[in-house]
Formats: sequence, structure tokens, C-alpha cells
Amino acid sequence: MENFEFKMPKLGESITEAVIITWFKNVGDTIEDDEMLLEVATDKVDSEVPSTVSGVIVDILYNANDVIKIGETIAIIKANGKSSSAKKETKKKDNKPKKSDSVKQKVLKIPKAIQSSSTSFSTSNANTFFSPLVISIAKEHHISFEELARIPATGKEGRLRKSDLFQYIEDGRPYKSAQPLTKDPTAYRIPQLTFDKGEGKVIEMDRMRKMIADHMVYSKHTSPHVTAYVEADLTNVVNWRNANKIAFQEKYGERLTFTPLFVEAVAKAVKDFPNINASVDGDNIIVKEDINIGMATALPSGNLIVPVVKNADTKDLKQLAENVNELANKARENRLVGDDIKGSTFTISNVGTFGSVMGTPIINQPEVAILALGIIKKRPEVIETEKGDEIAIRSMMYLSLSFDHRVVDGFLGGSFVRRVADYFEQFDLNRKI
Repeated sequence: MENFEFKMPKLGESITEAVIITWFKNVGDTIEDDEMLLEVATDKVDSEVPSTVSGVIVDILYNANDVIKIGETIAIIKANGKSSSAKKETKKKDNKPKKSDSVKQKVLKIPKAIQSSSTSFSTSNANTFFSPLVISIAKEHHISFEELARIPATGKEGRLRKSDLFQYIEDGRPYKSAQPLTKDPTAYRIPQLTFDKGEGKVIEMDRMRKMIADHMVYSKHTSPHVTAYVEADLTNVVNWRNANKIAFQEKYGERLTFTPLFVEAVAKAVKDFPNINASVDGDNIIVKEDINIGMATALPSGNLIVPVVKNADTKDLKQLAENVNELANKARENRLVGDDIKGSTFTISNVGTFGSVMGTPIINQPEVAILALGIIKKRPEVIETEKGDEIAIRSMMYLSLSFDHRVVDGFLGGSFVRRVADYFEQFDLNRKI
């Protein structure tokens, strides 16, 4: 009977670390092969991790909310052992510091001079302790302690994680040039107001909701949002889809919803206006070669997630339907993995699903634009015919594009959203499935 070192498993190609949410077993408990041992989180995706051996839990090396590198040993299991021996093993180790304790001690504190200096930026990173790894990365990129203190942190007790730092660098270091508050009486300061928030049931935000909140506030702080609206006639799209959805499912085994048709039109418009498929890096604009369309999707918990259709411009309607249906099913069943939500270059949000006429979406950073699609609603419209103007019942939809006015001007934003509407209105009713 040997002690087996259970390591944090690989959770996706681009995943380098994970946060422990909860342990399903305690020291001394028996566990079977393939029985769930713990639940972990990577960015927005939660995953249950099964044991790969049968035995008894001898030691648990990390606690909930600890950030662990992939491949790191997180528990010791005595393969095919008994609870009594496991408890003896545990007693022998009671006087020894656990690995998680030693990790907690390896932190450095910001010099007092930096702590006392006031700045014009407030962030979620109230904790002034940084790990040696974070400090090492900061030194490589010439990031000062003062700048580190401004970076929004998602780690336990507000500590800055490596992923927070890399995300900050990828976003162009927005707090790099932040200056301390001056004594200029004309300078704007956030007023310290006290509001009566009222009484009622108090619901603590879960981890994902906190991340969404931080992401939305960061986006509004970073990008000057402008929203452009157009109205599109989707009658041809609606009629074609209604006429072909049964045959499409019989031929390909996939449901034909409106979403793959939306993704197809948006991908074509992105190819026409590639500068909308970009991100900002300091004073540079990075125009992406791949067209990866993110789909804002509601989870059963009510939280929001953005699974991604990769290389949408290279796929036909069958492939788009397969991708969209697979991602939607994974989202409903909480089975999305890290790679499913990575790499988006442009996002769409179908607010019409909830009956909304239109929306003013917040940009999904580090992208520079996001498109909201309203409800498809039948209305009487004036149309031009060979006989002249006539009133007809048409299926209409509002499209609203929010864009980052730092790099997307009104001409580009307006032209892009108009082009998407044109693709809807020019849809071929005779198209073959």
C-alpha cells in the first residue's frame, strides 16, 4: 500500500492554474476510483475532479480558495488503505506544517512609503501582499509596487493572482500612468457619499457574479462606450428558417435556431470590416486574424458566460449549428471547459431571447465592440413593390452595436451594424440546406 500523490489535473490546453472551490472528502475518508474528490474553478468554469485511485485520504495539502498550478500535488491518498491507518498517518503529521501553510508565508509586503501614498485609482486589490512569483513577473515588465496595488485582484482575500497580472498586462496596463491626487482644487474626486440602501433579504454574490461585476465595471471604466442602432427586416430569414428547420434537422441531426444564422451574418460583416475585430494594447490596435464569435449565454444560476464559436467565418451553416448547439447544451448543463470560453474576438448578445426590443450591451474586454440582437417582432411596415408603396406584415428586429470610441469611430461602427442588417435583409429565400 503506497501513498499516491494526487495532482491538479490538466483542465484545458490554455489553463495553467485553478482555484479550489470545495473538497468533497476529508482526511480519513475512503474514496473510490472515479468518485468526485473536489470542485475547482478556472476563470468562469467550475469543474468536478474525480479521484484516479481507490483508497483513503491521508492528507489534503490545500484549502478552499487556494490557487494551485496544474500538476501540483494537492492530496495524498493511501491506495487501498484503511481509515484507521490513515488516521494514524494524519496524527504523525499533525506537528508538521502543511504545504498550504508554507505557501501563505512566502509573501512580500509593499514598502510603507508606497502604502501611505494616495492615488486617484481605487481597485479591488486592497491587500498589499504579493507572492514572489507576482513580484518576479512585475520586475520583468518594470511594474512598480504602486502600480501593482492598483490592479483588480481576484485571489483569496483580495490577493493578486498571476492571471490577474497577465490579464492587466494584456489589457495594456491601464493604470500605468495613474498619478497621485494633487491639491488642485479643480481636480475631480469621487465624493464620499452615504446612501440608505434599505432593508431586505441579503444575498451574497457568488464567485462568478463578483467576477462579472468586476469585468463590467472595468469595461465601462476602460472603454468610452457609444451605441449605434439600426432596424433590420428579417422576414426572409424567418420564412426560410421556418420552411427548412425540419429538413435541416432530419439531414444533419441538428436543431436550426436563429443563432447560427446570426453568427454567420456577423462573421461575414466582420470580414468586410476587419478593424471591428480588434483589441487595444496601449497605443497600438491589434487587428485579429481569426474571427471567433462569442455568444453571451445565461447559465442556470442566472450568471452570464460567453462560449466561443472559433473561426466562424470558415464554417458552413451545418458546422455553425453543431458548434452553437453543443456550446448551448454545455452551458445549460454546466459542462463548459476553459477552452470553450477562450479566444473571443467579437461578441453577440441575443437579448431578444428574453423579449427585449433592444439593448445597450457592455463591451466584452479586451474586444472593441459587441452586438445586441433584439426580439424578432411582426409589425406593419411600408415596403416598396412594383405597384408602389404598400403596407405589409414584416418580421422586424433592432440591432444595437456598442463600440469603443477610442479606436472605433461612428463611421466604422455604423457601417458595420448596417452591413449585418443588410445580410439579414438580402438573405436568399432559395438557399439550399
